[in-house]
Amino acid sequence: MVREIRENELYELLELYLFLHEVSIPENTEYLMNTWKDIIRDKNHHIIVNVIGEKIVSSCVCVIIPNLTRNIRPYALIENVVTHRDFRKKGYATECLNYAKGIAERENCYKIMLLTGAKNDSTLRFYSNAGYNSTDKTAFIQWLN
Repeated sequence: MVREIRENELYELLELYLFLHEVSIPENTEYLMNTWKDIIRDKNHHIIVNVIGEKIVSSCVCVIIPNLTRNIRPYALIENVVTHRDFRKKGYATECLNYAKGIAERENCYKIMLLTGAKNDSTLRFYSNAGYNSTDKTAFIQWLN
């Protein structure tokens, strides 16, 4: 079942992020909890999860960004697309991305952007099959300390 995350599911999400690029779960600090509360309360920040049984097996983040161009229409940014290793290639991440697309359409976004660091053909094909293209824009990233 695809839905938005519940406030009490933070640690399950953090465990899933170990399959993304994290090497450990952050320490339970006041900063972590305040960041989590900010995310949960932000009407423009959507953490989408796919739950099988009682387990979160896939997730993505969809952030709606207000905008003054394109007839004052917002745009959406997708980040942190991840599926648990044992549940890959079953369509769970695609369902999360489709849910995010529904949010973007409901919010009248004019586009959805997604960046990936993946270089392997299967991941790039996955995003292409989900409706994203890599030809319309060129991405530049500046990493900050």
